[in-house]
Amino acid sequence: MLKLLKVFNKKDYIYIFICIVFIVGQVWLDLKLPDYMAEITTLVQTEGSQMHEIAIKGLYMLLCAFGSLCFAVITGYFAAKLAATFSLKVRKKIFHKVESLDMQEVKNFETSSLITRTTNDVTQVEMLIALGLQLLIKAPITAVWAVTKILDKSWEWSAITGIAVVILLAVIFTLMLIVIPRFKLVQKMTDKLNGITRENLTGIRVVRAFNAENYQEAKFDKANNNLTNLQLFNQKKFAILSPVMYLIMYCLTLAIYFVGAYLIEEAGMADKIGIFGNMIVFSSYAMQVIMSFLMLAMIFMILPRAQVSAKRINEVLDTQNTIVPGTFNGDKTPEVGTVEFKNVSFKYPNADEYLLKNISFKANPGETVAFIGSTGSGKSTLINLVPRFYDASEGEVLVDGINVKEYVPEALYNRLGYVPQKAVMFNGSVNYNVAYGENGKGETSEEQIKQAVEVAQAKEFVEKMDEKYQTHIASGGTNVSGGQKQRLSIARAIARDPEIYIFDDSFSALDYKTDAVLRKKLKEYTKNATSLIVAQRIGTIMNADKIIVLDSGKCVGIGTHKELLKSCNVYKEIALSQLSKEELENA
Repeated sequence: MLKLLKVFNKKDYIYIFICIVFIVGQVWLDLKLPDYMAEITTLVQTEGSQMHEIAIKGLYMLLCAFGSLCFAVITGYFAAKLAATFSLKVRKKIFHKVESLDMQEVKNFETSSLITRTTNDVTQVEMLIALGLQLLIKAPITAVWAVTKILDKSWEWSAITGIAVVILLAVIFTLMLIVIPRFKLVQKMTDKLNGITRENLTGIRVVRAFNAENYQEAKFDKANNNLTNLQLFNQKKFAILSPVMYLIMYCLTLAIYFVGAYLIEEAGMADKIGIFGNMIVFSSYAMQVIMSFLMLAMIFMILPRAQVSAKRINEVLDTQNTIVPGTFNGDKTPEVGTVEFKNVSFKYPNADEYLLKNISFKANPGETVAFIGSTGSGKSTLINLVPRFYDASEGEVLVDGINVKEYVPEALYNRLGYVPQKAVMFNGSVNYNVAYGENGKGETSEEQIKQAVEVAQAKEFVEKMDEKYQTHIASGGTNVSGGQKQRLSIARAIARDPEIYIFDDSFSALDYKTDAVLRKKLKEYTKNATSLIVAQRIGTIMNADKIIVLDSGKCVGIGTHKELLKSCNVYKEIALSQLSKEELENA
């Protein structure tokens, strides 16, 4: 928890100091009220007292109450401002941290859990700051100050108040022991509920196609009921606190008056008025003490869950980046547009076996290098080593003659046009999606966007849309087809005009005709750039300058289409499974 509070700056600490000052002032005014009440009580029972004297004391009480209200409003304003500032800064830190994590580190957290940690968990800590800054400071100050004012009044009353406080603390402590362990479960169940909701929304077409609505509803209901039941259990236990608190307060008041009546009866005539005044004052101060512990109890209701949330937030923020950014800004490189693998091997952390073994090749400017192999052969993993989504376990990956580990991330990414295996569309217009990222060169022009869309063979369907390039694309591209998403994703890479293009099985949703036309236009447009293509179709890669065949993570063949048909059995088997012998001979 304290680690998260480091997001506050000097200005925020000034606000905290202001809150403390106003809280102290508020407590002082609140504790002056019983003093004036005692004076009024004495005046009422003293012969010769004037009405205006009582009215003045009453006016002082009104001023104290109004002043306490003003201080409470000011404190509440600054506390709310601090809590909102905290949420803003922490959410920003979590978002930036997640963005900086590599693929393996992100996989350690479920997507739904990261969403919960960024929203719900931050809100829990925000609530603690907003209320805690007021109550956590006010409660102990009020309790200590009130106790100092009543200690010399009567040991009998002090003993009764002490017993009431002990009973109250015992109740609070017992509730905490029961409820605290369950707060961590609440957040985990919230993660699970968010995960099921997200899974249902992203897979809504499959759910409907398989008539699985009832199954998904039952799955959601189970998670929802589990969370609800746990929350109800916690709330029921906390609900005990309020009646217990009021029972203790009323019993304490009754006990003070009962003892007071006895003391008044036993006292002499001259002392009766003084004891009666002390009883009124003590009763008021005793209520202040109990109310202080009531405020602490409210904090204890929020604190455990906020602590669990803070721990979950820190788990994300404390995650160590295994991929450490380099320092080379990419100003001058020995080569331009080259990608080279030197004896590269890769395995996932804690894995026993290598996924890629001793891969070596070089792609030069203007060349198209393709990768093919059976499912699980390591094609996508290999291509993901270039933008440093993962780091090679052994060997070197060079871009423009420089090891990718030496680059500042922005400098490396600005050299690449990346099209992922699963086309990603963002919530925005066609223009927004195609111009996304802008390659660090400033705003992408309308002409560049249109040219990129035309090369990617997306012009036909884009210009048929109602608003053409301003047509809204839903998050995830749910309002366009798979092939349209792939073409817009390819257009996004083309619009960047990079040195190196990376296509990770990015033509799979295209029909053969569109695939052929697109590759022809792409080859013309990117003739000076390097293209790395992962594909399953022989037709997509057969015209590549160099084809690398992978089998179980090993390179079993490098060459052109015709060379590999003669020299590589794995490639020949893949080719014959897709095309006839005559088609291959005529290709």
